Amino acid sequence: MKAKSLYLSALVAVAMMTLSSAQAARQQQQQQQQQQQQQDQQQQIATTAYRASVLHFTGDPAATQQSYEYYEDGVLLVGADGKVKSIGPAGTVLSANQNVQVIDLRGRLIVPGFIDSHVHYPQTEMIGSYGEQLLEWLNTYTFPTEKQFASKDYARKIARVFVNELIKNGTTTALVMATVHPESVDALFEEAALRNMRIISGKVMMDRNAPDYLLDTPATSYTDSKALIQRWHKRGRALYAVTPRFAPTSSPEQLTLAGKLLQEYPDVYMHTHISENKGEIAWVQELFPASTGYLDVYNSFGLSRKRSVYAHGVHLRDDELASLAKSGSAIAFCPTSNLFLGSGLFDLQAAEKHGVKVGMGTDVGAGTSFSALRTMGEAYKVIQLHKAFTDNPAEKKPLSSLKAFYLSTLGAARALDIDDKVGSFKAGNEADFVVLNPNATELMKLRSARASTIEDKLFVLQTLGDERTVERTYVMGRRQ
Repeated sequence: MKAKSLYLSALVAVAMMTLSSAQAARQQQQQQQQQQQQQDQQQQIATTAYRASVLHFTGDPAATQQSYEYYEDGVLLVGADGKVKSIGPAGTVLSANQNVQVIDLRGRLIVPGFIDSHVHYPQTEMIGSYGEQLLEWLNTYTFPTEKQFASKDYARKIARVFVNELIKNGTTTALVMATVHPESVDALFEEAALRNMRIISGKVMMDRNAPDYLLDTPATSYTDSKALIQRWHKRGRALYAVTPRFAPTSSPEQLTLAGKLLQEYPDVYMHTHISENKGEIAWVQELFPASTGYLDVYNSFGLSRKRSVYAHGVHLRDDELASLAKSGSAIAFCPTSNLFLGSGLFDLQAAEKHGVKVGMGTDVGAGTSFSALRTMGEAYKVIQLHKAFTDNPAEKKPLSSLKAFYLSTLGAARALDIDDKVGSFKAGNEADFVVLNPNATELMKLRSARASTIEDKLFVLQTLGDERTVERTYVMGRRQ
């Protein structure tokens, strides 16, 4: 009996231990679930829902009818990490995220932050300088202005104004030309870092056909650029661009070393000008008589590739457009600058035909505004003017408002090979966005009241909008 009693006691003890272990496991599971719920709640509280009309692009409107997502009453959901979590109809998103902070911006339009594919920050102070075409304009205004950027303090002062103008106009990313001075690059990247902006820039390489006070040498342009790449490329949101100003101001030796930098650092950018002005094109042919054209000069030094961005391209031939498409290079379309300097009319339709990537650029200071909206408006006029120079105007299609906004957001991001980071509200992208007020002026309010489709609403912004239309600008989820 005693043995049986001991046996029963042992069974009870084992049962109690098993029950205790099960209870402990359940308690641990409950605690983990509670902790996860608390973390989810904290994360939701840290998440912000911006409620307004929301628009972004998923494709090129010229290539597909299903090119965008638009929610009249929508929500952009941004996490505490400054990245996009989702977008969608307000009712759907808010019901699934009940503890988030809601910023009510109804009556406004939220779009991705504008991307400027080509701009000169040292020319900020000489914007709106009168007269002349490209080459004369460079010698009269640009080069004397850029001389001052040998001073780091001076460069800082202009960089601050420049970045403030970008933000004021809703531009959150830009491909920027600095000057020949490394100090100018440091000043710009330092200022952009204070705002956590994505800026792509680099030291101008220029060893001939410019004033002595702006010339470097092939060797110094290589060593200075290399040092800047090592200091800045992929530091925070900064990206570096190897930057020969344009073929006439770089010797073959310097262009060779620019190509070497691209080989040594294959993920950096190449940024220069091409075929902006007919006089410039003739000059390039004189300087490089063995070339078959302007683009051939750059191709022969290995400069055309993915992440190569050529500003302007106004007078490119069909074979050159085909070559750009094949190499994965992109064009920055700069309508205000091309009109201001009388350079010509960029043929967007031809670029589309050949499959060339294109982004919109302001090209300040030959461009006369930092505003992406005003630049889109001028782009519309450039495309329309093509009708005056063809026997069949019907062949030249107007620039749609959808295409214009695409070129300043996702299209520009694709041109700069950063569409996995910015340019759309794809989940996981960096939350750079702008809040536009369609009633920013009395005239816009009057006109917007008659706009019934998203295309017409965008066209009002494109043709009547400016910096007053930009109500808020956010960089990585933070209001600037």
